[in-house]
This record gives sequence, C-alpha cells and structure tokens, in this order.
Amino acid sequence: MSRGGGPGTEPGATVGVEEEFHLVDPDTLALTPGVTAVAAALAGDAGEHVHPEIVSTQLETATGVCTTLAELRTQLTATRAEAAAAAARDGLALLASSTHPFGTWREQRLTAAPRYRDMAQRWGALAHRQDICGCHVHVGVPDVGTAVAVMDRLRAYLPVLLAMTGSSPFHDGADTGYESWRTVWWSHWPNAGPPEPMGSEQRFREVVDGLVRSGVVQDGRHLYWDVRPSARWPTLEFRLADVCTDLDAAVLHAALARSLVRVLAGRAEHGEPFDEPRPELLRAARWRAARDGLGGELFDPVRGEPVPARDAVAALVTELADDLRAHGEEDDVAALLDRLWERGTSAARQRATWSRTGDPRAVAAEVVRDGVPGAGIDRSPRGRRRP
Repeated sequence: MSRGGGPGTEPGATVGVEEEFHLVDPDTLALTPGVTAVAAALAGDAGEHVHPEIVSTQLETATGVCTTLAELRTQLTATRAEAAAAAARDGLALLASSTHPFGTWREQRLTAAPRYRDMAQRWGALAHRQDICGCHVHVGVPDVGTAVAVMDRLRAYLPVLLAMTGSSPFHDGADTGYESWRTVWWSHWPNAGPPEPMGSEQRFREVVDGLVRSGVVQDGRHLYWDVRPSARWPTLEFRLADVCTDLDAAVLHAALARSLVRVLAGRAEHGEPFDEPRPELLRAARWRAARDGLGGELFDPVRGEPVPARDAVAALVTELADDLRAHGEEDDVAALLDRLWERGTSAARQRATWSRTGDPRAVAAEVVRDGVPGAGIDRSPRGRRRP
C-alpha cells in the first residue's frame, strides 16, 4: 500500500497512488467477474500491488512509496501492467474510467470476503450498487495534527482538482450530463463529501468517535470524505478524483495534490489565516466541477462567483509555482497540463467518441486502449473465463 510519512518526515516528502479498475471482456467490453483474478487478489497471489475490491468486476492497485514524479510514473506504469496481467488470467481487460459506459450494478456481485459482507450489512444497497472506481493519492505527513491542519485549508481547492480528472460521464448506459457522475453518486453516502473544518487533531478524533458510535462507520478507514487523514498510514489521502484513464492525468493530479500539502503545511506552521467557504457554496462548487469539468466555468466558493475553468486551473498552478520550482517539478507539471488541455479529460473524450460513433462499445474500447497501452490479453483456453 501507499505508505510514507511519519515522525520527522517533511510534509509532502512522499507520495503514492491507489487506482481502481473495472474488469471487462475484451470482445464484448461488458463488465465481467474476474473469478481467478479476484480469488488470487484475496489470497495475495495476484501481484504485490494488486488487491480485491468490493465487487468481483473490479481490481485495485497501489504503488509503493515514491519520492519523485518520475518514480511515481514508473510505478503507476508497473502497477497497471500488473493488474492487467492479473485480469488476463480470466481473459479479461482493464477499463480505466470511474463508470462503465454501458454496464450496470445489476451485472456485478459482491466479492466473497468477510470485509465486504460486513460493508453490505452496514450500508445495504449503497454497497450492493457500488459500481464506481476512483483514484486515491496518499501524501506523506509527519503526524495527524499536520494532516488535519492541511485538510482544513484544502477545502476550497478540491473542486479544481476534481474538474481535471472526470472520467464518468455515462452510467447505466445513459449520458448523465456530468463529467464526474461518480462524484454525484458518492453524495448518496452519509460518510462522503468535503469534510467540515476540524480545527485540531482532538476535534477530528472526537468526530470520528462520534461517527463510530452512530454506526455509520466502523472506524476511520470508512471515512469516504474527499480528503482525510489515512487511518492506516501517516498520510493525507485525497479521495475525490475519478480514476484517470491517462496515466499522465494521474501523475498530474498526484503532483498538484502533493504540492498543495507542502504549501498549506507551511502556511499552517506559520499560523497564516485561510479561507473557510460556507459548506453550501463548497457543495455547489463541487457539483459544478462534477458537471462541467474543464469544459466551461467553475464556481469559486471563496469569491462566490463563476470563473472560466482555464483561469481557475491557472490560478492554482500559479499559487503553487514557487513550491513546484523549488522541488524541480515545475516543467513536468507544465508539460502534463499542456497535454491535458490538448486532449481534454477522459469524460470529454468519451463523449466525443459517443457523438462520433453512437456506439457505447467504441467508447469502452477506447478507454481500455488508453488506460493500459500495449497490455496483452491471454486468449488461450487457460486464460479465458469460459471455453
């Protein structure tokens, strides 16, 4: 898993990424259970970085602890290839988008493990209908107090990060009108969304204790907030992004999240004041980012007005420029951002393919191809899920 950080570690010194993928038949592109792959993942035999997910039509990957963007890119390339190899045991392929272009939750089954049975018992249909995938970035921090201080200061920046990662325009075979339907779907959960300001580590722990007593979560691992102190590792975990079809977009998202932690931890250490937008306005900004992505305007929850998406992204990068330059990441981020503007988000590309072809399978095929370039499929009888 994405460990890093801990006492004596500078905020943002390490970064790691977890990604979730749908499993599909390479011929029909339909959601398909990975019987062999999931069983191997449960047993720890699918590869060092491959793990099961709540449903048997998904797999999760996790990089190790990285200190440079080059290392992160190398590890993401390797973990995607490792998951593709695990899927190929069943003759399947990975689909790297947060929703399937035409699949439905009715086609999936819970993974047979006590953890997932417990989740289904606690959350009922919310767990059974969990047909979305995400990208989680872990940024190393020295302690929970630092994580909370940064988390409080991050809230106004989250919608811009979200807008850059949309990959879920379709759900149940229909165009949702959103770039990130995953974000809207997550809003059903009582333990999801942007967290309110905590003010201190003590207050954060009191909130978690209260949620545990309420029964809505078992422990801090089930906080599905857009950003949270990890319950397992000394990291601050960003959980708001759709899974990025392009590896470049995943690296860019991680780079910006990491830089924000470094910058905001420094401001917290110096006791600098920060904006605390009203929760109603923050939810509106999150909704606007999920709907429009980079295709129009975003809503600035601090200023209380819409701004062109390009201006919002440029303002974020400008605010982080000194930090990125100091860590030798400014040129990499600029190049990655140029590529994002050139290609657009995965959601925008999926819609363009749908508009051009009218074929949801063409959408799925493009996502499969772009998500793990060059990944082979084992089409031998042993590798196929059926004769």
